[in-house]
Amino acid sequence: MRAVHRWSVACLATALVLLTPYAGRLRPASDPDVAAADLLASVRHSPTTPYSGIVDVQGRVGLPIADHFSDLADLFGADTRLRVWWRGGEDWRVDRLLETGEVDLFHHGSTTTQWNYERHEARVSRDPEIRLPRDSDLLPPEVALRALDGKTAADLDPLPARRIAGVDAAGLRVPITDPGSSLRRVDLWVDPATGVTLSARVYGDSSQPAISTTFTSYSAARPEAEVTRFHPAPGIDVFRDRALDIADAADEFAMVRAPSSVAGLGRDSGIAAAVYGTGLTRLLAVPLPPREADEIANQLTESGAAREGGLPLLRSGPLGAVVTRGTGALGVRWLVAGTVTDQTLLEAAYDLAVRAGRR
Repeated sequence: MRAVHRWSVACLATALVLLTPYAGRLRPASDPDVAAADLLASVRHSPTTPYSGIVDVQGRVGLPIADHFSDLADLFGADTRLRVWWRGGEDWRVDRLLETGEVDLFHHGSTTTQWNYERHEARVSRDPEIRLPRDSDLLPPEVALRALDGKTAADLDPLPARRIAGVDAAGLRVPITDPGSSLRRVDLWVDPATGVTLSARVYGDSSQPAISTTFTSYSAARPEAEVTRFHPAPGIDVFRDRALDIADAADEFAMVRAPSSVAGLGRDSGIAAAVYGTGLTRLLAVPLPPREADEIANQLTESGAAREGGLPLLRSGPLGAVVTRGTGALGVRWLVAGTVTDQTLLEAAYDLAVRAGRR
């Protein structure tokens, strides 16, 4: 055998050795033989299904927002790696992995503990009726549940299977036909054996997903109970928060009542602050103190917000945000943000200004 042939054989052997651990991922996926109705039912049952793994989230929705919303901007506008142990909807842990440490969420029943490694502190809070999105909301199974809200098997389109984290995952497309929505579709890939969604891609008008969330490693085994328990080391500062975030605080303390519907979208939750809509077509309305309203309005304007109806309205992909003037009988200013069209945002801003009542 000539030297060049020996080197070729050696390179081929080395490549085979290196690629062996990935062979299951590289081979073409075979389409699982499962009906859309059965797959839909298993996805809806997935909150009680245990799993664990690593999830990569790619967010392309960035809005300049004030300090109260900085975590939200990071979550939707950057790449994030999450580590999850899910024993069920009432017992789970999700870690956001950072270059300098991590921020962990431990959830049990109606209580969530956030452990910040860098700050060396833990914060314990009850789960309120209304809150800002958090890391756990971008797990593929959680995105799928919202995308499939109110859908039937007849509403779904099949997609080719994909090999994800060692699983031949069945594909489903969820078209979004609501004219008031800024989203166009959600593509899902589901483990047919468990109903756990392994990948979700949320699209607006762009050919690139606004949000992509995918397991890179996955196990269907039930995690040990100990791993989802938070045990603070001696000397750790543990605080109890009465309000989880600005949306929760506004809902609890603001002396205003949001209307039951805005822009044709029914109120899903909240009293003073409110979430409107269904599925992934949702709108958040938060009454703001004057100083915070000015700060956010100025940031939107400085970032190139268009003046629509005299209001600063900024859009980043499918997500839009606007701050209202202090008009109406109560003079309350609102932050209105969501995955809706500009027209829907402006109609919602008008309805909030003229139809909000006293609490």
